[in-house]
Amino acid sequence: MPEAEPRSEAAPRSLAEVRDRIDGIDAELVALLTRRQSLVQAAAAFKTDEQAVRAPDRVEKVIAAVRERAEAAGLAPEVAEAVWRAMIGAFIALELTEHQRLGSAVPGNSA
Repeated sequence: MPEAEPRSEAAPRSLAEVRDRIDGIDAELVALLTRRQSLVQAAAAFKTDEQAVRAPDRVEKVIAAVRERAEAAGLAPEVAEAVWRAMIGAFIALELTEHQRLGSAVPGNSA
């Protein structure tokens, strides 16, 4: 998937315009996070246990890649890492719930 290129827009002329643009970006982020959530929920079906859901090695690989992409794009890597760690933590919690739901839906499984 190609990297998103930063948009070149004219500088905002007011705080209201800054806020409107931020609101637009937030709407785009919600749509992207919705897609990510769908994939996280699908992943739960492929994982065998809680450790597989938590996948600390995978988390660290994702964070390293995000820091590199952030730096290349002009985003402070510290900001990217903080946002991704919070997002990943929230999605792990959701995936754990989904994994437990799927496990308890299997006939004869009392987990």
